[in-house]
Amino acid sequence: MLKQRLLTAFILAPLALGGLFGLNAMPFAIFTGLVIGIGAWEWARLSGFKLRGQLLFPIFILLMLYGVYQQPERLQEALWLGFVWWLVALFFVVTYPRTTAIWRCPPRRLVMGIFILIPAWAGFILLREQGWFWLLYVLLIAWVADIFAYFAGRAFGKHKLAPAVSPGKSWEGVLGGLVGTSLLTVTASVYQGFSLSQFGLLWAITLLVTAVSVLGDLTESLVKREAGMKDSSQLLPGHGGVMDRIDSLTSAVPVFTLLLLNFAGGLT
Repeated sequence: MLKQRLLTAFILAPLALGGLFGLNAMPFAIFTGLVIGIGAWEWARLSGFKLRGQLLFPIFILLMLYGVYQQPERLQEALWLGFVWWLVALFFVVTYPRTTAIWRCPPRRLVMGIFILIPAWAGFILLREQGWFWLLYVLLIAWVADIFAYFAGRAFGKHKLAPAVSPGKSWEGVLGGLVGTSLLTVTASVYQGFSLSQFGLLWAITLLVTAVSVLGDLTESLVKREAGMKDSSQLLPGHGGVMDRIDSLTSAVPVFTLLLLNFAGGLT
């Protein structure tokens, strides 16, 4: 399994980094749109749809992305839609399984996918317009939080975060993730030459987005548990599916972009 995971990562990492940092404008929109389209196919599977639904939902999502791209003012609206959605998702995670009936049926699960995937894509598009630094920063928030949470959870995890949703996650793991992304904030602030007030603003945003990234992971776990599936697909040998790799980014990217563009003018 480890050899399989390493081989997949060795092949996909250069492609992902090249697509994210080597492309601009329309090519970048197409690249990220294709990733979101694959995620839409996996989400249709998680929602309980068979072949026809699994084909139609990605097409629908891609048409929606095209429409939003043709009307750039809709990108900001998509971010706000995503922000509202993640508040709803927090409610679903905290109240699981008592409120499962609200979203259990396949069509409603599919609608959840719309609120997750389109704002995530909009966040990528708007963030890439700000340059490579902020795009890399939000990616690192999700990755660093995940790595630090994993090791902190293994070493110190005793208090379960959401045992009904994801038994392996602990509050100690979350704290470890927050420590890791706090160190990331210090490093980024030094690199950018930020003032103390700028550092404080970035730190506050980073801590919030770190917590939101955990929510993205838990939300996908929620739906996978309801679907009785361990992974969103087997497209990435040793890693599961695309949604399994980007679940935390689907929440982190739109929320970070929204905060950066609307409440952190002193940083950009």
